[in-house]
Amino acid sequence: MRQDNPFSISRRGILQSGLGFGALALNGIMAAEQHVLPNGKPHFTPKAKRVIWLFMRGGVSHMESFDPKPALNKFAGKSIGETPYKSVLDPQKIRKLRIPIKGDGNGHTRTKIFPMQTGFKKYGQSGIEVSDWFPNIGDCADDIAFIRSMWTSDNNHGAQVQFHSGRHFLDPRVPTIGAWVNYGLGSLSDDLPQFINIGPRFFDKKDAHYLGPAYEAVNLKIDPNNPLDFAKPSGGMTIENQLKNLKLTNKLNSLAAQQYPLDPVIEARMKSYELAYRMQTAVPDAMDFKQESTETRKLYGLDQQETKTFGQQLLAARRLSERGVRFIQIMHGDGAAGAWDNHSGLKKGHTKLSKQVDLPTSGLLKDLKQRGLLKDTIVVFATEFGRTPGSQGADGRDHHSFGFSVWMAGGGIKGGVINGATDELGYHSVEDPHYVTDIHATINQLMGIDPHKLEIPGHKRLEKDFGNPIQNIIA
Repeated sequence: MRQDNPFSISRRGILQSGLGFGALALNGIMAAEQHVLPNGKPHFTPKAKRVIWLFMRGGVSHMESFDPKPALNKFAGKSIGETPYKSVLDPQKIRKLRIPIKGDGNGHTRTKIFPMQTGFKKYGQSGIEVSDWFPNIGDCADDIAFIRSMWTSDNNHGAQVQFHSGRHFLDPRVPTIGAWVNYGLGSLSDDLPQFINIGPRFFDKKDAHYLGPAYEAVNLKIDPNNPLDFAKPSGGMTIENQLKNLKLTNKLNSLAAQQYPLDPVIEARMKSYELAYRMQTAVPDAMDFKQESTETRKLYGLDQQETKTFGQQLLAARRLSERGVRFIQIMHGDGAAGAWDNHSGLKKGHTKLSKQVDLPTSGLLKDLKQRGLLKDTIVVFATEFGRTPGSQGADGRDHHSFGFSVWMAGGGIKGGVINGATDELGYHSVEDPHYVTDIHATINQLMGIDPHKLEIPGHKRLEKDFGNPIQNIIA
């Protein structure tokens, strides 16, 4: 907008207007691209409309969750070199790490075999084995595709960034899968953002990066009275006066547009204001669990102290999903690295943490299925890497990037299947290995997105950034 426009509204003036939209205001919505934006339509017929992304921060032990390894019990206490599987330490097999970890405090140098700390049972018609720490997820095994052959190249918790973006922590930051979905697809709701984060963030505090702040995740708290940092107007302004202010701002810009073409960036900002205003009502309503039946609240574990917090987050995810949010990212595990990072006391730590997430996660799957939402909702249960087959100290496991497990359900995913495998010790992904962006590619295919058509001038993506869909788990 030209400086001599008598109706133009300065950046400072808008910020002082009392709209109170925080991150969604001028400082948060500056998505000025010089290329043609996506038209909000999928590139081909999708099988899914939305994603609920559950991420366990810290590194869940795959051999004590979804990938049983009885050889660990057989050779417990022995070194890997004393087993028939000493070849797992062949330098040629571990060179895919971005940074050598020889001499590092973390990694593959943990060679004393640590037995499994829990048992496994077969579940459902598929007979898939799931650990005793996740019995409720086990009950849903026939709806789940377990991917037992994931790998990544970062052996420290920067792998959280890598899992979400595909790039190593030392690389320049790029958009995450949630930001790409937000960018590539149109809105399913006029009153809610399309990308939401609930729970503690991973190491990178942003998602959109060069896509622009318009495509960042909006952070929500499980608090019906104050779910947004900007949920209430600033400076004591009432909702009514805020609406009058918003209407006046839009009217002035409309008048200005009669003489001067309105800058598309300003148009985007005005749209963000309108969304933020509407969110002040829509988001608290989505967080009002009193609207749910007693049975539904129990399904998510809201009646139990151990499961209440995560259960509330997942119930909020379901309510937001059915209201039109495209991508809901839920992080579990407080602390800098994440609570699942059990270098010691693995049995105690994983027992506690699995109890927090097991029942709510199964409740989410069952609730979505009962409501007919699972068929077009992708649920992802992931973590940044696994844990070593060898012990760290007396009773812990170290970081392990060479093989670990992730599962997916719903939205075009086959249920009751296992894809890929690790070796007998759970060390390497040896059958149908999948780099982390293969999860992204699978989501893109199911959502009808061709990521090659979302390229941004000046930001060339690497081929590994696109990944390859895991075709064996797609229905």
